[in-house]
Amino acid sequence: MLSLTFTPLVPVPALWAVGAVAAVLAVLAFVSRGPVALLRALALALVLLALANPSLVQEEREKVRDIVAVVVDRTTSQTLGDRQDMTDRVRAELERRFGSLADIEPRYIVATDGSGDDGTRLFAALSNGLADVPPDRLAGAILVTDGVVHDIPPNVESLGFKAPLHVLVTGRPDERDRQIKLLEAPRFGIVGKDQTIRATVMERGGTGSATVTVRRDGQEFARQQVRTGTPFSIGVRIEHGGQNVVEIEVDGLPGELTQANNRAVVPIEGIREKLRVLLVSGEPNPGERTWRNLLKSDANVDLVHFTILRPPEKQDGTPINELSLIAFPTRELFQQKIREFDLIIFDRYANQSVLPSSYFENIVRYVRDGGAVLVAAGPEFAGFGSLAQTRLAPIIPGVPDGRIVEEPFKARITDTGARHPVTRDLPGSEANPPAWGAWLRTIGSQVGTGSTVMSGAENLPLLVLRREEKGRVALLLSDHAWLWARGYEGGGPHLDLLRRLAHWLMKEPALEEEALRAAAAGRDIRIERQTMKDAADPATLRAPSGAESAVPLTESRPGLFTAQVTSREMGLHTVRSGDLIAFVSIGPANPRELTDVFSNTEALRPIAEATGGSVRRVVAEAGAEIAVPRILAVRSGSRFFGSDWIGIRPSDSAIVRGVSVFPLAIGLLGLALLVGAILVAWVAEGRRRA
Repeated sequence: MLSLTFTPLVPVPALWAVGAVAAVLAVLAFVSRGPVALLRALALALVLLALANPSLVQEEREKVRDIVAVVVDRTTSQTLGDRQDMTDRVRAELERRFGSLADIEPRYIVATDGSGDDGTRLFAALSNGLADVPPDRLAGAILVTDGVVHDIPPNVESLGFKAPLHVLVTGRPDERDRQIKLLEAPRFGIVGKDQTIRATVMERGGTGSATVTVRRDGQEFARQQVRTGTPFSIGVRIEHGGQNVVEIEVDGLPGELTQANNRAVVPIEGIREKLRVLLVSGEPNPGERTWRNLLKSDANVDLVHFTILRPPEKQDGTPINELSLIAFPTRELFQQKIREFDLIIFDRYANQSVLPSSYFENIVRYVRDGGAVLVAAGPEFAGFGSLAQTRLAPIIPGVPDGRIVEEPFKARITDTGARHPVTRDLPGSEANPPAWGAWLRTIGSQVGTGSTVMSGAENLPLLVLRREEKGRVALLLSDHAWLWARGYEGGGPHLDLLRRLAHWLMKEPALEEEALRAAAAGRDIRIERQTMKDAADPATLRAPSGAESAVPLTESRPGLFTAQVTSREMGLHTVRSGDLIAFVSIGPANPRELTDVFSNTEALRPIAEATGGSVRRVVAEAGAEIAVPRILAVRSGSRFFGSDWIGIRPSDSAIVRGVSVFPLAIGLLGLALLVGAILVAWVAEGRRRA
């Protein structure tokens, strides 16, 4: 390619100044000397031309191949129905057709799910994939997608290139689907109170009505028929503290796109309004203050504490109006308001006929209906006043054998206790012997039903835990836990032990013996199975698409089995192990990708047509085969598509391989022209004078 260029020998402003002076001189000469002055003007012009340094430039150019970007949508919505197969077949056909086009280089860009809930970002992927391509080398762009795109530019100028954009839409025009859409979903709720969830069932190609099943923590508690498109309400009782997982599922349609959006999960955090604890001390003792300090340190605990200082048999004739003691409101506590308490603690309590037998029967019913009792036993438990000799006996996990062993011992975690969340990993238990202080008394007892998690002197049971129907009972067979609190022989983890014990009794989810938990970090899912068994069966992981896989669990600590898996799908995953169920979300629980699952030809049409491109389905109607349009090179015009073809616009881009420069005003040629002009002007003016 030959071209004329100028490389001035002086700065451009100076060249313009010289030119202006030469022009003025030429005009003056013409006025004073007439036409002969034109020769002087020509000489001055040649001087200016020499200063401008003109050159002929010969470039050796090599034509480069134009780029056509092909963005392949591999996001979650593209896995629905047979869209993935359509996408594979369309890409294969595009590769075949581009192979027959000369000077065209297709660049395939794969767009996958991003982090968070950004949805499908095809244009961000397109921009990143073309970061190293000059805009004038881009001959066109083709998007292979279902049309569910969440980063469509507002106008054609935002694209950053001037080339036709074509969209090949996967999916079928007769798609049908049904999904749950949450309208109101509470995040918190008071334990024992009801919360209301509002939702609606949306569908396309459905029947107008659907059956909705509601589960709480994996257990079904409601089923109702609803009209689609009409909001409905669900009342949910918050049964326990911690996370109450409510799952709402609608029955599917035959042949629907996906059932991943047929359910919605609402985790509701159960909050106890106030933990009400009744502490009944049989007589003043050093451990009484330990219990009181522990319970008072928690602002969420409402403590009611009574100490029996004046049993009924103590009759000394003192007038009632002169007694400063508060009467023990037995009827109010153990008959009228017993169900208001979350935990009842008997601290060294001996049966002194303060509580009638019917009240002990009330306590038994209270426990079996879901209440909790802790018996912190002292020497009285081994005598005739033992609670084990009352009608409370059916729920107490140990029967005293009459022995009171008073010798120093270090409490030890049993094999069962090493697996139990209450006693596992207590600070100091990792050493042998345990790195904590000694206790000085153990009450002998024969354990019938229940789990012995700690042992005392002579390997006697020290702490026994028992489930009684819906409730829980704990038996602590020593009254010397206060020695740890006082720092005797270095003390011990009394706060950890007693707090965990109280929370287990009040059904804290984190301390359940049988539990299943799941958490996500990126696309990795960590599964934890807490069990008292020696082994744990594989967990079942169900992906949003419905695909299930068995996940083997390995023991990481006694009673705790774990596994970690990586999921390829976004959305809500379900983990099951026996009757236990846990939910974990990769990305959001109800992802944007599955909010609108129908393939769409209209969302991208304005931006595509603004570039001269087109939007079309690869399957035009139900039952039709995939049709990929022909690809043609169109060098001019504003429309780049037809009924069965799409066009790309080739450019004239090239790479310069070499440059040859031929100066015109420097050297013998320039000198000859300049000298010649001066001689002609001198001769002409000389003749005029003659």
